[in-house]
Amino acid sequence: MREDDKATERTDDGDVVDLLLRRHALIRDLFDEVERAGAEERPGAFRRLVRLLAVHETVEEEIVHPYARHAIDGGDEVVDDRLAEENEAKQLLMDLDKHGPGAPDFLERLALLRGAVTAHARSEERYEFTQLRARTTPAQRRALAAGLKAAEAVAPTHPHPGVESATENLLLGPPVALMDRVRDAIRRTTAERN
Repeated sequence: MREDDKATERTDDGDVVDLLLRRHALIRDLFDEVERAGAEERPGAFRRLVRLLAVHETVEEEIVHPYARHAIDGGDEVVDDRLAEENEAKQLLMDLDKHGPGAPDFLERLALLRGAVTAHARSEERYEFTQLRARTTPAQRRALAAGLKAAEAVAPTHPHPGVESATENLLLGPPVALMDRVRDAIRRTTAERN
């Protein structure tokens, strides 16, 4: 298994809410790792963060949010607010990904991204996840977790702002994910040669 894939494989959670909370904790840890990393380690840590954020948001958009729209009180409003937050974070992440960790203002931009991602995660945990746990059965949460894990395996590995609906992700996700994974392989090969 490649190092980039380990971040999305480190759990055997059978409850989607627990799984998502673990992903949020892992994202916080990766932000810390990127901030603390030296010049040589930062690009690898940043690639892992980009990949985890892109995959995480895509699978929430494909699996969790559509279910939440119908399962929780005020689901449409709650999900629409989360999607707006996700789009903002994707824009910031795309900009950071484009310029890379070598950009002179990288840490300042990373702090903006971290603030947006942290606020978004808190809102999900407070307004969406709490209700999901209260309004679903353990069997439903296990089924959602299984769907989430399957979606992670084929999700795009880079941010694609403007693609926040489940339909868009399902239609555009596979070809975009393939292109992302080819780009990742080229970057890895180039980095290994240098």
